[in-house]
Amino acid sequence: MSIYQNSLFAEKAPLADRVRPHHLDEYIGQSHIIGEGKVLRKLIESDKLPSMIFWGPPGVGKTTLAMIIASMTKSNFINFSAVTSGIKEIKDVMNKAEDSKMLGVKTVLFVDEIHRFNKAQQDAFLPHVEKGNIVLIGATTENPSFEVNSALLSRCRVFVLNSLTAYDIVKLLRNVLNDESAFDDQKIIIDEDLLEIIANFANGDARTALNILEMAVMSSQEVNDIITINKETIEGCMQQKTLLYDKNGEEHYNLISALHKSMRNSDSDAAIYWLARMLEGGENPLYIARRLIRFASEDIGLADPRALEITIAVYNACHYNGMPECDVNLAQAVVYLSVAPKSNALYKAYGKARIDARNSLAEGVPLHLRNAPTKLMKDIGYGNNYQYAHDFESKIVNMQCLPDNLKAAKYYLPTDQGVEKKIKDRVEYLNNLRNDNKSD
Repeated sequence: MSIYQNSLFAEKAPLADRVRPHHLDEYIGQSHIIGEGKVLRKLIESDKLPSMIFWGPPGVGKTTLAMIIASMTKSNFINFSAVTSGIKEIKDVMNKAEDSKMLGVKTVLFVDEIHRFNKAQQDAFLPHVEKGNIVLIGATTENPSFEVNSALLSRCRVFVLNSLTAYDIVKLLRNVLNDESAFDDQKIIIDEDLLEIIANFANGDARTALNILEMAVMSSQEVNDIITINKETIEGCMQQKTLLYDKNGEEHYNLISALHKSMRNSDSDAAIYWLARMLEGGENPLYIARRLIRFASEDIGLADPRALEITIAVYNACHYNGMPECDVNLAQAVVYLSVAPKSNALYKAYGKARIDARNSLAEGVPLHLRNAPTKLMKDIGYGNNYQYAHDFESKIVNMQCLPDNLKAAKYYLPTDQGVEKKIKDRVEYLNNLRNDNKSD
């Protein structure tokens, strides 16, 4: 059990703002880019900053890192939100930055959620980035390759910020409870295991962890000038029961394995239970949705081709809704996959083909399957004896399409399950036609 002596100052700002670090040595996480000797740290310490994009999930310190950079490089810091700003606001800020440059003062322009800007808004930054009027630091939770204009992206260095580990967040919470700027002259008692519960629930998001801690302090009674936080208060602040679930450890893999194998065994009751265990334990719903997409092809395949369509639709639903609204979307997919007919024929087919592909990388494509766009290629035999299937009534010819060393190979062996039974009949029909054409 730990006792923490807290601040002399009372502030109205949220806890996450009150305890924001002001130097790299106070910053927790992202050691792969700001650790001693790492590239971003060198750029900051040498005051040779390029414009850059911070790409990472929420609550990992993108804004904080930008503010530290501005402080350490003695620059004006402008916090700019893509949600509330337009072209007019951009131009106003750019004019001020240009004036500051003439006075010898750099401007660090931090653009939160830069992916929300449209092309015209993003293009408005370009000339000022090129002239060096601003050091642009954009923050995004989306892949900048798709969400940031290529012209702007090419002028920025992309740094990937990772989710904080549970260890990082526990360390952060300890620091906060010893920080004089955190709470108003209060002693707080909280067990270390409760800090770990908060950290695991936060799922790598420091802001979530700090919000829970602040709410717990406000919700707990003060007795003899001491606030004691208990587990019931923490669970109430999280508005759900914290289950035994380590998202970065063995239990993470145990539960997804249980879900996968329950669906494979067509046990919808067990599958939906394991889904609930994962969601209520704080698992990212998009992770589960991605695993369901994989399952749809690996364990169902063409026995029910709609399974893949449904899981992709559910992934999009999770993306749009988020938790907790997407829980029923995932439940729909889990039950559908559980009761669907099963086939691993595609999984086995690709496994066999992969082995042959790796063992025959030097085997050339048969000449008759090669295109011949030039006279030289035609002269050396490219495309010779190619038979165009549409020229035949059956739309199929007995033409070898595998390399000579694999011409007899069979990879896809459809089962009698669901729709795949019809596909099996169709494959047999096509093989018979091919053999008839060979006889002819």
